[in-house]
Order: sequence, then structure tokens, then C-alpha cells
Amino acid sequence: MKKYLFALLSIMLFMTLALAGCGNDKNKEGNQSGGSTRDIFIYGIAADPGSNINVLTTSDRFGLMSLKAMFSPLYMYRGDDNIEYFLAESMTPSEDFLTYTAKLREDVKWHDGKPFTADDVLFTYEAIINEPASWLNSQMMFDGKPVELKKINDYEVEFVLPSVSMSAMEVLSKIFIMPKHIYEGEEDIANSPKNATPIGTGPYKFKEYKTGESLTFEKNEDYFLGEPNISTIVYRVLQDPSAAKLALKAGEVDALVVSDYTDIAELEKEKNLQLKSYTEDRVGYLAFNLTSSKVQDKEFRQALAYAINREDINIACYLSDEYSSVAPSFLPKAANFYTEDVNQFKFDSGKEKALLGDKKETLKLAYTGNDIPQQKQAQVIQQNLKDVGITVELVGMDGPALSQKLKTGHTEFDMYLNGYIMGIDPDLYGTLFMSGGPNNYMNYSNSKLDELFVQGRVETDLKKRQEIYEEVQEIIADDAAFIPLVENKRVVAFNSKLAGIEEAGLVPVYTFDDLSKLYYE
Repeated sequence: MKKYLFALLSIMLFMTLALAGCGNDKNKEGNQSGGSTRDIFIYGIAADPGSNINVLTTSDRFGLMSLKAMFSPLYMYRGDDNIEYFLAESMTPSEDFLTYTAKLREDVKWHDGKPFTADDVLFTYEAIINEPASWLNSQMMFDGKPVELKKINDYEVEFVLPSVSMSAMEVLSKIFIMPKHIYEGEEDIANSPKNATPIGTGPYKFKEYKTGESLTFEKNEDYFLGEPNISTIVYRVLQDPSAAKLALKAGEVDALVVSDYTDIAELEKEKNLQLKSYTEDRVGYLAFNLTSSKVQDKEFRQALAYAINREDINIACYLSDEYSSVAPSFLPKAANFYTEDVNQFKFDSGKEKALLGDKKETLKLAYTGNDIPQQKQAQVIQQNLKDVGITVELVGMDGPALSQKLKTGHTEFDMYLNGYIMGIDPDLYGTLFMSGGPNNYMNYSNSKLDELFVQGRVETDLKKRQEIYEEVQEIIADDAAFIPLVENKRVVAFNSKLAGIEEAGLVPVYTFDDLSKLYYE
């Protein structure tokens, strides 16, 4: 009997250990029911990046985040003293600023094991030049002519500009390189079925996509900057902010952007979370749709600018100046040649009343309906303008639908809320404000401004460029077709055991500069 009991106990002990072992293996693969994990990182995102992620046409935040996980650029430019090199070891301009020479790494392989060479670089940039639908196409055009690429050898490429452009060092960066051996011969790369199973050089490989649910990556053991620490990365789609917050608190996701800043105090109390805030050099703004007859008069727009209390707007949206500041210029503070010496239209009921007189009007204001800060911006603006006799009807829209509507001439709304992350050099902002610019959704036009943007692009004297762009900022402020509202910080909540965040680099748009550096403590 004792032998029987001993055998029974032994069997039970063995089964307990076996089950415990199975539980540990499951946790190693990724425990989505709570707690930290060591081999999986789950990032909750607010929209589905889709199955057609490609270098040519992908431009939304979550699509670009996915590109950054799987692909690599030559380098990322964030200022002359802040250049992060990836596929290139260096990028050197000639003395006349017409030729830029990239020396490439020789130790890079595509995810399928093929070597990366200069041919891939030429193929990518030429594909952008030959694809008018690409949002990058205009960046490759200088004075109406495309940049020319020359292969010096397998690991050296020259970019030859048809004319000087002092923003070229930044313009030529941040472009993810495509594999020539995969896409060569494709007639329509932007819509190729090959986009559904991307092959890149980045730290993570494509593993699986589930429509409306998730995008999963597995680590690239041959990543040229070193094997990633975490085996699996998952971008989990959570479009409902309330459900996303619950998933974060329950440990079902390891990272989530804080969409409602009033949640910060609550999340800071969670022991399993750590919050990080950082600048994206983002400018949030109110713009007028100048195809609408109601907002043609400059004095009327100026009156509305004086009537809007931007400090109140920012407190309502971002709680304090810890996370936001009023934006006086269309340029972020980190941009070259930024100035605050412009008409900032500080809240002043006396000035707006003098400009408005007895004028009454009803205006429609469009914004992204599920964007919590924009919801609050719209509500404060509605009340501010009501106080001066202007009725504002709010038009909340789906983000992609609003974006698509902005690309067409229409009068469905008279003004709209939006934001951008453009870069360091003011020349890059010309697409937003120059007559006929590809991103000039206001349909704004000022011939003097057009001339200044052209002059600023080719001027090599820094002092003269400063003068040009200061005048550019003055004109845009005075015309009041565009009212900058805020520069806000982005706040992300992370699993408290996630480490390597500083090494991975918190950067605009992509969140991380290099996912491979993340690990769990």
C-alpha cells in the first residue's frame, strides 16, 4: 500500500512539474493575460496598418511603424548633429551641394538571405521617381527635375541634384530601401501582391497579418546591427480607446499611446506600467478651407484667430505645459530658422470685435472623430467663437475619410483640425503652403510666399536663409489661413519591465528608432 501511495504521489508530482513546465513555455512565447513577457512585445495601435505595406505609398503612422520594423533606410536625419546611420555608413555632400555620396554597409542581408547592394538603392529611388502616386515623389524633384543616381560600385552611390537644395540631406533620408530582386519587373509595385509578405533588411521579419486584429513580426537573427533581444513583436489593433486602456492595465499589451491625457494620473499609479513622454516636433493646427466663400476675407480669419484661446485649448487637451505649449509658428521649435517674432494672435476680444464688427456667420469645423485631443479642441473653439457671435457646427469624421476629403476641392466644411510632423528644414514645409503644393489642403496661395520658398531652397548663406524663412513665417502668420495651435508631447505607457527604451530611441512617427534594442528585465 505504501509503495502504491508513493508511486501515486510520484506520478502527481511529475504531472505538476510537467504542467508547470508547460506554463513557463507558454509565458516564454508570450502571456497575453497579464504580467511581463520575455520573448514577445505587444504594442496596442489605434488603426489597422493593412496588408499592402510598401515603400512607395505607405504614409500613415502605423504603416510607417511597420515599415520601420521590417525595412531599413540609408540613414535618419534629425539635424546636422543628429544623424543615425543604418544601411549607409556615411552620406557626404560635395562643396557645391550638388552631389551627395553614400557609402553603404557591406554586411547586410535581406530577410531571404540575398546580399544588399547599391543596386537596391538605385532601384528604390528610381521607383519613387517613376511613381507619381508616391507621396515621396515630390521629394525627389528639384526645380522640376528628378535627382540622378549613379552607381560607383556595389557599395557606393552618388545622388546628383539638378540644382542646389539645402534641404537635400534631410530629403534623401528616411526612405526605406526595397529589394530589387523581389520587385524587379513588377508593373505596379504600389499594389503588388508581394507587399502582403514583405522582405526587408530590418530587425524583424514579417510573420502574420490578421485583418483588423494584428500584425506579427519575428526577429531577424542576421540583423546587421545585432540580433534583436525580443523574439516576437505584435502590433495589436485596438480602435476603441476605452478597451485599449483596459487591455493595457490588464497586461494584455506592453505599450500603448495615451490618447486621453486625463488618463495619465491614473496610469502613473499602476505598478506594472512606466510612462514616457517625448517630443515629436509635431504642430497641431486649425486651417481654413479656402475653396469656401465664407472664409475668403483675411480680416475675418484674423478676427477668428484672436477669438480662439489657444492656452485654454491646450489645457483642456493636454492638462499642463508639461505636455504642450502654444505654437506661434508653422515651424516646430526644433526646426532650423524658427522664430517667435510673428503675429501670434494672442487671445484678445477687443481686437477680434474691432475686426468682426456686427458680422455673423455659421461655419463647419471638421476633425478626426475618434481623436480625443481634437474632440476637445473642436469643443473649445466652438465655444470661443460662439462668444463672438460665430456659430460653429462640428463635423467629426473617420481619419482616413477626412484625409481623403482634404485631397479634393470641396465646400463641405469651412475649416478643419489636423497636425503634422514634417522635419527640421523649412523647405520641407513648402508642400503645405506653396500654391498648388501636393499637401496644400487649404488651397492657400500667396505669390510672394512662393518666391521666398524657392529662394530659401537654393540659398547657401545661412544668414540669408534665416532672413528668408523669418519672412516666410511672418507672411503665413499674417494671412491667417493657418492657425498653429500646439506643440504637444507624445505620451506612451510601457510594461514596467520593458528595458532598452532609451537605447531603442523614442523618435517621431515610428516610436522606436531601432526595435532590436528592447528587452525585458
